[in-house]
Amino acid sequence: MTAKLSPLAISVAALFLNTSALAEEAPYKIDEVIEVKGRTFVDYKNDSATGAMRADMSMLETPQSVAVIPEIVIDERLATTLGEVLDNDSSVSAGSSKWNRQVFNLRGFEMSSGTGYLKDGQQVWSHFVHPIEILERVEVVKGPSSMLYGQSAPGGLINMVTKKPTHDRQLNLGFDTDEHGSTRFQMDASGALTESGALRGRAVVVKQDTKSWRQYQDGSDNERDRALGSFQLEGDLGDWGMLNVHYDVTRDKAGMDVGGWLDQDGNLIGGREQVWDMPWAFTDNEIQNYGADLTVYLSNDWQMKVGANHQLFYRQRFDSLPSASSYNSETGEYTLSPFDREDDWQFKTFYVDFTGTVDLAGMEHNLLFGMNGVDYFYQTRRDRGSKITVTPGQPLPPKPDLDFRNVEKGDPSEYLYYGIYFQDLITVNEQWQVLLGGRFDKMNKDVETKGDGLGDSDVFLPRAGLIFHPSENSSLYANYSESFEPQTYISNEDDKNFGQNLDPVMAKSVELGGKLEMFDERLLLTGAVFDITKSNIVLTNTQVPPGSDYTQITTQSGEQRHKGAEMSASGQASEKWFVMGSVMWLDAKYVNHNLYQGNRPIDAPEFSGNAWTRYQASDELAFNLGLTYVGERYANLDNTIKKDAYTRIDLGASYKMPIGDQQLAFRVNLENLLDKKYLGGGSSTDVTVGEGRNIRASVSYTF
Repeated sequence: MTAKLSPLAISVAALFLNTSALAEEAPYKIDEVIEVKGRTFVDYKNDSATGAMRADMSMLETPQSVAVIPEIVIDERLATTLGEVLDNDSSVSAGSSKWNRQVFNLRGFEMSSGTGYLKDGQQVWSHFVHPIEILERVEVVKGPSSMLYGQSAPGGLINMVTKKPTHDRQLNLGFDTDEHGSTRFQMDASGALTESGALRGRAVVVKQDTKSWRQYQDGSDNERDRALGSFQLEGDLGDWGMLNVHYDVTRDKAGMDVGGWLDQDGNLIGGREQVWDMPWAFTDNEIQNYGADLTVYLSNDWQMKVGANHQLFYRQRFDSLPSASSYNSETGEYTLSPFDREDDWQFKTFYVDFTGTVDLAGMEHNLLFGMNGVDYFYQTRRDRGSKITVTPGQPLPPKPDLDFRNVEKGDPSEYLYYGIYFQDLITVNEQWQVLLGGRFDKMNKDVETKGDGLGDSDVFLPRAGLIFHPSENSSLYANYSESFEPQTYISNEDDKNFGQNLDPVMAKSVELGGKLEMFDERLLLTGAVFDITKSNIVLTNTQVPPGSDYTQITTQSGEQRHKGAEMSASGQASEKWFVMGSVMWLDAKYVNHNLYQGNRPIDAPEFSGNAWTRYQASDELAFNLGLTYVGERYANLDNTIKKDAYTRIDLGASYKMPIGDQQLAFRVNLENLLDKKYLGGGSSTDVTVGEGRNIRASVSYTF
């Protein structure tokens, strides 16, 4: 398997290192550049999270629980996937990782691949492993956020904030590897492209070759090849605005691994290293994002931001599709259902935001007016093969003769949804603030129906918050918010309600919390309790007696309720000790369901916790300690199969060697120190098998 960077990627990267090749400079010069930095480059604390309020509001003025995982933690953990980044927040639990993609649950609710992930505040399609090398931080925005972003699950959103071009020139070259022979090369170049600094650029290039610790049944390795090119240009438009233009492309080809299978007692079937898929199965993704963001300074108090992004997601999936339900425990045989499939997603997003402040009736109003939306397109085709039986001790079945090009493309699926929203953070006095907001959201589905012709839905979503500041470095808050997830229409022509639009899945949340900054604002402590109720989650088909004009009646019902409490700390606990940690208790269950009444969802542990710490022994030498605890979880909706709780310990050490104005850095991480055998996310038919002890090392050179 190979993955190549385009000549464009290499050319643009070289451009950043040779400013003589640039176009002519801007006609004006910036006299002074003020670069605002954190307290120190090793800091774990962020003072704001743009994803929670669609503005750069401080944490103490945000009536919502938010976790921010900064770039320094991502680098220290040598993270290569979003899942390794989100290990730093206990409110996120991992789901299945099959098909070279990752699924997550936030506060016990599964996050949708289409609506649960943001990149710089715009939704992105997430059927792949996101490139984390281009991120400066990851924001976990907890609780319903539909008022600002439209359709989304009630657990919250993940906002990935990308690295932006810098005024100062910098070049970082990095390499890391592990004991299995996996490698990753990185280059990050940034800086001013003109003498004035009015035009700036950044390029990130990555080449990764991964060898999994799990193997196919013929002894061959399960491998993954990934290449990334990301490019940004940012320019000042006089004194009235700024324009950022971005492009990134990811090419990611990997062998298939559906994960482990569990028996009725929760025991893993087969060895921990066994892959049930065939060596010839693979998924091959190419994802491109391009777009622009324009900021216009309307006055000292008001600005307008306009942006758009077009994501093109192309995938070929040649799948062996092994079936856990066909596994014969006596003979070890199971069946495959191979196919070759092409998927074409196009995800166009756009937004317009007006933000500013006004004084009215002796109170300051921090206002937001805006609109955003998504234009979605999807088309697929698939060439299916006959079922194949895999027999232990016999040669593995050869690759079947399948080609998706032999099949006509299916009808495309398209929809457009957009919303207008308003938000007002009112500062009544030094101690009290009030947040009020609302959104009107509209969805148009390009689907012909018997009824009104479109699978449409209109929703109004309110948001309200109250903040009390007992002191300058603390706040207590109450928050009410809602979310919605549009549904399709009733498509069965024999149903009494054929053609009727289904109501959206709705959720309502109440959250109470507090935040406190300690040690001269170096450490942030947060705590929250929440109660989220999700309704309209079940479709019930009632059969009718013979002789009627229809055979069934479809209705909506069902309710899911998640209650819990969270606590977290991030920042500098002492002069040399930095910490990021959190714990969560979660009571999640289906309180009204025709099949799973009283049961817990899959991968919703009652208790979970984590911590990642750094001890700065000197300016050059530092040590890390990581702890992860995940409680018992159910592996099926019937709640008959459990996955045991586990605790994992990770260690790390880094040494930085200054060489004049340059720096050479080394790092070694020892993951799963005690070689704990555990099961990660996923159900009984696709569970992720936790990796044993693993050593990873990296070296980087910055100049």
